[in-house]
Amino acid sequence: MPADDVNGVASRLESVDLDEDVIKDEFCDPENPVAIKFQDISAAAFKIKNGIARTDCSKSHMSDFTGMQIYFKKEFLQHTGSFKERGARYTLMMLSSEQKKVGVIAASAGNHALALAYHGHDLNIPITVVMPIIAPLMKVQLCRQHGANVIVKGQDIGESRTIALKMASEQGYMYINGYDHPHILAGQGTMGLEIVEQVSDIDAVVIPVGGGGLIAGTALAIKSLYPDVQIIGVESERCPSFTTSLKAGKPTYTKASSTLADGLAVPLVGVNAFETSKNIIDKMVVVNEEFIALAILRLVELEKCVCEGAGATALAAILAGQLPELKGKKVVVPLCGGNIDTTVLGRCLERGLAADGRLCRFLITVSDRPGGIAELTKLIASMGVSIKDIYHERAWLKADIFSVQVKCVVETRDKEHAEELERALRAHYTHIQWAQA
Repeated sequence: MPADDVNGVASRLESVDLDEDVIKDEFCDPENPVAIKFQDISAAAFKIKNGIARTDCSKSHMSDFTGMQIYFKKEFLQHTGSFKERGARYTLMMLSSEQKKVGVIAASAGNHALALAYHGHDLNIPITVVMPIIAPLMKVQLCRQHGANVIVKGQDIGESRTIALKMASEQGYMYINGYDHPHILAGQGTMGLEIVEQVSDIDAVVIPVGGGGLIAGTALAIKSLYPDVQIIGVESERCPSFTTSLKAGKPTYTKASSTLADGLAVPLVGVNAFETSKNIIDKMVVVNEEFIALAILRLVELEKCVCEGAGATALAAILAGQLPELKGKKVVVPLCGGNIDTTVLGRCLERGLAADGRLCRFLITVSDRPGGIAELTKLIASMGVSIKDIYHERAWLKADIFSVQVKCVVETRDKEHAEELERALRAHYTHIQWAQA
């Protein structure tokens, strides 16, 4: 960040004290939660139809091997790469003339900030976003390119929210919660209206869940028109806050851990989102990280779609076999975000390959006599396995002085091929440690 930007931020934040006296968000009151109505979603659909992309919802290549008719709603094709644009545009359009001049403020690490910045610029409404220091630099820069006033402050999204709420109180901005403001919920629900228009006779819709805004609006839209359609929510095991809240009967804090689906790592679900959706969600599923990575890999390979972890989480539950009741059914899966950092994408693809049994590593002890390692590589090559990395060392091996320990990372066709390689190695060598994915 340039020095003048840093000084400007510092002067604006001099009076902001991160104490426990947090100003409440008037639109998201835990004591008086608001359940939005179907009419709110209908109104949102009418108002935003000329400013939001009507994204494709087409049958997937994965339908054959999953045993389901899967349709992907490709929300990552929105201009800023996520469904967040729907709620952002509607909320901005519903501001009073006076508030449109003053502007709005939000705390976000990515997609909500991008959506507000883009549509604020389009509607000529001043936008301020407070982003935590962990926010990806790419998203910070994109928000600035869209004309937003970006303040990078706060160790996490919670601290950024505190700063944003205090600035809203002091400077007259409206604070917009990215997953719980009533207009945000109504805007997100327009995706549900598009889904039922684009795909007939749907049996189920499987939706990623973080703060709850998307599933609340979408579930209400779909259930209001087609009550028999099953609504299934999917969370990462690293932050199952909605599942915890449903069991408790109210929004309940859940510790968030580092996850590939960082967009879903919301420790406390929205009070309005929870009130709207608690009685219309048919099932919640918690999926582990390896299947989120696998889902990202499958989407790249089979659908030519680049999705972030949060956007691929619903598919992860299907690939993990956690929804067997949907076999033979027509299922819609929103791919709700594509803003993944390129370095993170590389890591996700490698983890996906490992989870798929196509990237394997093992530690093996071979003879250190001439030809010992050559014999190993010849065996690997004879099986059509590609060596990605190989390393050998002698100093820490406590067995035979004429042996060497070799660490290999190899690429195989699939899990069966990997198992075939393991059997062949164990038949030829005594000391082998095969690493599990």
